[in-house]
Amino acid sequence: MGSNEREKNRNSDEGPQKTIIISAFWMDAFEVSRDEFDVFYKDENTPQNTVDAVTRPSQQYIDFSLGMGKENGYPVNSLSQYSALMYCRWLYAKTGIFYRLPTEAEWEYACRAGTTTTYYFGDDSSQLKNYAWYAGNSNNKFQKSGQKLPNAWGLYDMLGNLSEWTLDHYDEKALDKIKDKTTDPTPAFSPARYPKVLKGGGYADEATSLRIANRIKSDPSWNRRDPQIPKSKWWLTEASSAGFRIIRPVKQPTKEDAKDFFNKYLGQ
Repeated sequence: MGSNEREKNRNSDEGPQKTIIISAFWMDAFEVSRDEFDVFYKDENTPQNTVDAVTRPSQQYIDFSLGMGKENGYPVNSLSQYSALMYCRWLYAKTGIFYRLPTEAEWEYACRAGTTTTYYFGDDSSQLKNYAWYAGNSNNKFQKSGQKLPNAWGLYDMLGNLSEWTLDHYDEKALDKIKDKTTDPTPAFSPARYPKVLKGGGYADEATSLRIANRIKSDPSWNRRDPQIPKSKWWLTEASSAGFRIIRPVKQPTKEDAKDFFNKYLGQ
């Protein structure tokens, strides 16, 4: 986890590089789509739904896709970590199966797919065009999922298209605090809304931001044009490249542990 000191364009918060051990999980092959998220959005906003209105997605006061694409395979975008976690909680309520965001460590493990290079296909950024949508080929738009080559484990768009939320609160010294050979490093946590860690880079980012070890931290400026008071927990006016994918741990938590998890991360 992290980058070695010889990696080009390395940032100081990417080290020291550590070897970690990760418990088994399944990961969505694609970023969560607008179609999938809309099932949740519409279900939670039906008159028959008796869930407290505070937990329902707020109305989208603008087209957050900015005309780039919605239905039929486009990833959902411009949403907060809170929205992604609420989607996971809804899935758990509907299916009885526990899903969540990956930790930063799990995300990097899945993205690397056994590699130790800058990108999961090697170190040559000129090959990115075959694997990712980014500033060099996206025409400043995110694209339908699954059009580029996947990594060795069959995961598409881990790099580029949309940056992906993790569970972790951003800590510049996070890797300093992880001991070598740690199993399932505990994600950094804070009830504060900012900054949280995203990974993978987005459609408007340069190749350096798509490096596997690169850490992106969210910022309050991502919602500066929000007309609501207080500002929405759900949508981000200036984060059109923020999306997510989910994981399902093989070892499922108990009902009590799942409840504690959502209470912790959603502040409820």
